[in-house]
Amino acid sequence: MSRAGSPVVPMRAADIFARSATARRLALLACVGAGAFGLTALSGFASSHALMINVSPSLPFWAIWTSRNELPQRGDIILFAPPASPLLQKHFGTRLQPFGKIVSGMPGDLVTREGRTFHVNGRAVATAKTMSRLGEPLALGPTGKVPENCYFVTTRHKDGFDSRYAAIGWICRESILGTGRPIL
Repeated sequence: MSRAGSPVVPMRAADIFARSATARRLALLACVGAGAFGLTALSGFASSHALMINVSPSLPFWAIWTSRNELPQRGDIILFAPPASPLLQKHFGTRLQPFGKIVSGMPGDLVTREGRTFHVNGRAVATAKTMSRLGEPLALGPTGKVPENCYFVTTRHKDGFDSRYAAIGWICRESILGTGRPIL
C-alpha cells in the first residue's frame, strides 16, 4: 500500500515504453539505422551479383546466378557482352543481350581445328556449322594459343553461337560480365 492508501502496481516495460517519447525515438532511430545498414549490405551484394535469365537453348539452364568478381575457370559458365557485328544484329537484334557460354579454353591453351571441329589441347569441344539458321555463311573462329586474359567459349548445343565462329572469337576480360552458376 502507498501512503495514500492505494495499492502500488508495478509498471510493465511495455507501459513505460508506451509513455516515453524518448524510448520511442530511440527505437525508431535503431530501426532506421538497422535498415540503412541492411540496404548498404544489399547494395554491395547487388553490385557484385546478379540473376540472369537464359532464353537461349544453347545452355540447358534457364536461371544463372552470376558473380562479377570471380575469374573464370575451365568448365565455368561465363556471361559476356557479345561483339557487335551485322551477323549478330541480324540474328539477335540491335540491342544485344548478354551471352552465356562455357569456358573450354583458358589463356595459354592451344586451340586447333580439324575440318570444322575445334579442339582445345587435343580434346574436341565443338563442331562449327557452315551456314546460320538464316542462311548466311559462317566464318570459322580463331585457332592458336588463347591470348592472355581471353577465353575460348563453347556450348554442347549444335546451334550454339560461340568462339567456334569468327563473329564471336576469343572472349576477353573487358567483355566478361561475370561467371555463372546454374540454379534452375
